[in-house]
Amino acid sequence: MVDLADLKEQILLKDLNDEELRIIAERVVEESYPLGKLIFMEGEETVGIYLIKKGRVEISKTTPDGWKQTLAVLSERHFFGELSVIEDKKEHGAIATAIDNTDVFVIKKEDLKSLEKTNPELMYKIMKTIARVASRNVHTMNEKLVKLLISY
Repeated sequence: MVDLADLKEQILLKDLNDEELRIIAERVVEESYPLGKLIFMEGEETVGIYLIKKGRVEISKTTPDGWKQTLAVLSERHFFGELSVIEDKKEHGAIATAIDNTDVFVIKKEDLKSLEKTNPELMYKIMKTIARVASRNVHTMNEKLVKLLISY
């Protein structure tokens, strides 16, 4: 079983109590990716939510003319893949690549769906954290857009 202290460090799980962390720990899978390894490609089947234990991950998309556009670089304690899970998408809408030697925890979408039914309070805490992070990201992007427009 995964160390509860490692899970408690994760932004997505920081509001969970020890019992809730144990429930997650029973379902988490650990994976390792060397520098440059693809974690998932755009269009691949959605697996779940990834939590970065160690390393960094680049989230990108390929433009219609074939250029790679970096959307985010995420480091330890951050998470990704949540949008495909929340939107109940069958496929990922972006590319995730390890840009360091990276270790992740994966919570599979099937386990998250099961937890919605068996432990809605735990899932509420997770969804609230996802919403809080998404809101912060929107505010940050808005600020960048305003600065860009003002400097134009």
